[in-house]
Amino acid sequence: MSPKTPPNVLITGFEAFENDETNASWEVARALDGSICEAALVRAVQLPCVFGDAIERLDEALRQWRPRLVVSLGQASGRAEITPERVAINLDDARIADNAGQQPIDIPVIPGAPAAYFSSLPVKAIVRDLRAAGLPASLSNTAGTFVCNHVFFALMHRLATLRPLAGTRGGFVHVPCLPEHAARRPGLPSLALQTQVEAIRHLTRTALSVQEDARESGGQIH
Repeated sequence: MSPKTPPNVLITGFEAFENDETNASWEVARALDGSICEAALVRAVQLPCVFGDAIERLDEALRQWRPRLVVSLGQASGRAEITPERVAINLDDARIADNAGQQPIDIPVIPGAPAAYFSSLPVKAIVRDLRAAGLPASLSNTAGTFVCNHVFFALMHRLATLRPLAGTRGGFVHVPCLPEHAARRPGLPSLALQTQVEAIRHLTRTALSVQEDARESGGQIH
């Protein structure tokens, strides 16, 4: 009798953007590729930092792996902590162009879809558990309006509307830049790759094991 096939966890990260040679989100994702977490197999997929194309690559990965859990990662220049995102909004409003030179302004990610979706990850429990493990983390209430939010919204819309993905949980998490980025831009907050990998491993474990999110304050005044 063949052993039972483990469920899949999909972790996505982005290709390098602008003048950087690396992107922290992809370096973290690929470091976890093939690992086992809570009896689930981690599959890492790189997304292009391009409106539209990123969703197409996400769709391919969702069809291929039919994951139990999806954690999409993005690099947030200027943030010093691991920041699970609470809400995705149905809006593309690019301050700068993507890697294909596109710069959509004030258009929906998906026409006719809801205005917003909440993450189905236990975001407060994740922050609590990361901090308890000595890892810097905080809850974020905005994923921006660039390709990160674009992917986040598309992911949550698919989890909410596609029958093959019923029961799959997912969300988006921003990670800090790597020290190599800060070396070229003095004063830029950064976090070592090994620490980020450990944090996303902890995060994945919490997301797989915690069904109801923690009931504690995560709000912001501004």
